[in-house]
Amino acid sequence: MATPANAISSRKLKLEDILDLRAYERIREESRAQSIETKRKRRIGLGTVVTVMFENRQTMWYQIQEMIRAEKSMHDEQVMEELHAYNPLIPEAGQLSATLFIELTSEDQMREWLPKLVGIENSIAIQLHDGTQVRCVIDEGHAETLTRDYVTAAVHYLRFEFTPEQVDAFATGGVKLVCDHPAYRESVDLPAFTVSELLTDLR
Repeated sequence: MATPANAISSRKLKLEDILDLRAYERIREESRAQSIETKRKRRIGLGTVVTVMFENRQTMWYQIQEMIRAEKSMHDEQVMEELHAYNPLIPEAGQLSATLFIELTSEDQMREWLPKLVGIENSIAIQLHDGTQVRCVIDEGHAETLTRDYVTAAVHYLRFEFTPEQVDAFATGGVKLVCDHPAYRESVDLPAFTVSELLTDLR
């Protein structure tokens, strides 16, 4: 789906959008509270070990600011590296962008699940009320380090491309997030507040 150039430029983060360390420290607690609330509406548990976080400009801004704070990045070149890494995860109009986490807490779980879930990044779809599906597209900029033949990574980056008609169908509700991986067949209804939140990405 083609996206107008002004929609792209209005959503991607630029160098001037990122605060320096002292300025960010002044608003960090407020930003953290806002980020927690935003992520609450965008985080979906899918089965027992998978969580999908739908990203947007705010979640990526907060991620970049926290990375810069942790690394004490002081130079524009360092900030630009973070922008290059995270801007692709900001959805454009007609898109949803997500980070898929395989949440494992022990070595035994990792040995069990990571080989079992090879290919899960190709097995996620958003199912609309009429049963049609919008299947994920793998973010090629991150895919090369995430997939092996015998074991999957714990983090994957996904994108969903919607037609205008699919956006309209999404807005009516009855939306599910589904996984049809042979070893992990799961489905969950998206809450109404999540559908409403994600429409701000799609439109």
